[in-house]
Amino acid sequence: MSKTAVIIIVHIAAAALTYVIGSVNGAIITSKYLYRRDIRELGSGNPGLNNFHRVFGARGALLMIVIDVAKTLGPVLLGGWIFSLLGQSSPEHAKYGWLYGRIYAGFFVMLGHSFPVFYGFKGGRAVLAVGILLFSLDWRVSVLGWGIFIIVLAATRYVSLGAIIGVWGYPAALAIFRIGGAPELVLAILSSALLVARHSANIKRLLTGTESKLSFKRNRKDT
Repeated sequence: MSKTAVIIIVHIAAAALTYVIGSVNGAIITSKYLYRRDIRELGSGNPGLNNFHRVFGARGALLMIVIDVAKTLGPVLLGGWIFSLLGQSSPEHAKYGWLYGRIYAGFFVMLGHSFPVFYGFKGGRAVLAVGILLFSLDWRVSVLGWGIFIIVLAATRYVSLGAIIGVWGYPAALAIFRIGGAPELVLAILSSALLVARHSANIKRLLTGTESKLSFKRNRKDT
């Protein structure tokens, strides 16, 4: 088998596996099996942490977070391991290391979370997924990305705005600190663009002043 064929097969296999695992949704699972309700029919209808907390409160959120952390971190670490083996196999494959593998897997986990095969391709906005991904890469990437998110959130109380702006700290950190190369940067930009695209409805509400702000109060009318 040629080296090119090996690279293609590894990329396809890693993409398919991480996408499928990424399609698991903690908010949907927790709401249906713990509360016997479907989060997609409550609140904003988004099966993500912000809407879950707004509808159900803190109770049950821990289980949801554990599921989403596992379904993100597991594939990301697996992707890093697979590509690290590929990178060690020959000098020609050296550019495919653990960093590339984690970023590559992270992108497809985000795709799975956003367009899950198990739920009619209607998923969340992948904020938690990309947040977990940053922690697995480099402390400078996580500090810049999460730092921007926290600052914007603290100043505006808009989770969506914090995510939309903060996610660009991801590719910015790779470029500023010269972490990885062009392939990693391109994947980071695509990941950031995906998250922003998933927030199109939020962007419209932000522009019209109708976007909900972060609140620690439970929306009881939905429960």
